[in-house]
Amino acid sequence: MRLLRTAARTAVIAGTASRVHNRVAARQQGAWAASTTAPPPPAASAGDERSAALRQLRELGELRDSGVLTEAEFEAEKAKILGTTD
Repeated sequence: MRLLRTAARTAVIAGTASRVHNRVAARQQGAWAASTTAPPPPAASAGDERSAALRQLRELGELRDSGVLTEAEFEAEKAKILGTTD
């Protein structure tokens, strides 16, 4: 009888330890998965900003050449795009 009681107690302890282990492992895996998600894509790289500014300047130049913008308007818009204030 004593052997049966010891075996039952051992089974309960082992089962409890197994459940605790599984819960801890699941929590750790969740934390690891959350920390290893892909980083958000960069907002805009310097190359993208530069090409957008060049495209805008090219369009402004075309508007100036076609007579839609005056030279003063062109220079003011160019300063805005380039971030300079003259």
